[in-house]
Amino acid sequence: MKRALVLYWSATGNTEKCAYSIRTGLTDAGWQAELQKMGAEDSQDVEFYDYDLICVGAPSYNWTAPKPVDAYLRRKFQEYKARGEVVPGAPKRPGKQALIFCTYSGPHTGMNEAIPAGKYMGQFFEHLGFTIADEWYILSEFVGDEANSTLGRMGDIRGLPSGADLARLRTAAKNLADRL
Repeated sequence: MKRALVLYWSATGNTEKCAYSIRTGLTDAGWQAELQKMGAEDSQDVEFYDYDLICVGAPSYNWTAPKPVDAYLRRKFQEYKARGEVVPGAPKRPGKQALIFCTYSGPHTGMNEAIPAGKYMGQFFEHLGFTIADEWYILSEFVGDEANSTLGRMGDIRGLPSGADLARLRTAAKNLADRL
């Protein structure tokens, strides 16, 4: 049975909802899928190479990953580097894939604000030899700020991700797992 880890950080619940939908989609496809919140005590001991697929999710804050996500990924990166797992050329490891998912509210320009955060998170896994299977950007409410949830280029995004958005995410995760 293929194994996946859905590793996420969420301050307002938007990214967490997405993480749960992704995990459900993976289990729908017959994968063993675990869920871990970054920064939780047991997330420190996660061995990335034990999984066929690592799904890493976080919100975009000012075009980058939030500080707790950055600190977690840097700490893990240093662990792997100290073990000699980070080598020149970042050779691909067969069967090791990563999915990057990033929630964003886009009060100014939309998804373009989230892409740098997704690319940044993906680089940690590419350096470990993982192939980036996909990057998903999920429009989400700017929780606690009505102006940033209604006046940006994306229009009124209150209540996002919606139930329909989460269902599409679940289906996308199942389809990804079926493809891998």
